[in-house]
Amino acid sequence: MKNGLIIILFTVFSFSTFSQSNEYYDLKMEVKDLRNNTGVVQFALYNKNGSIPDEDYEKYFKIGKANIHSNSAEFTFKALKGGTYAINILHDENKNGEIDKGWILPIEGIGFSNFKSIGFSNRPNFEKASFLLNRNEVISITVIYM
Repeated sequence: MKNGLIIILFTVFSFSTFSQSNEYYDLKMEVKDLRNNTGVVQFALYNKNGSIPDEDYEKYFKIGKANIHSNSAEFTFKALKGGTYAINILHDENKNGEIDKGWILPIEGIGFSNFKSIGFSNRPNFEKASFLLNRNEVISITVIYM
């Protein structure tokens, strides 16, 4: 009985170990139609449910910044383990790393993977913005100015 249990546990452990993905991929993000070439675009990558919204950029997995040329920017996260991710971008015109707001709404451009617009009934969260990364990928993010 004891030997049978050991064999079962070994089999389960071996299967779970071999079934886990050890594949790594590059994720290139592109943003076009920025309203000017001022500042940088900040690309925040998330990998956990509940991490978006993240107005203070405290819950991200990885973050990067890119200069703007011809009202466009791009950034690549290299060697990401396959899995579920979401993206949040900021057209950080004053390079302070924060979402600057007017009275309530952002005065700088923002955007999320899988979102073309944002509103009170269409608020971003990780579940809505997430996608499966299982190959090298190029994703276009729409910048939204409110």
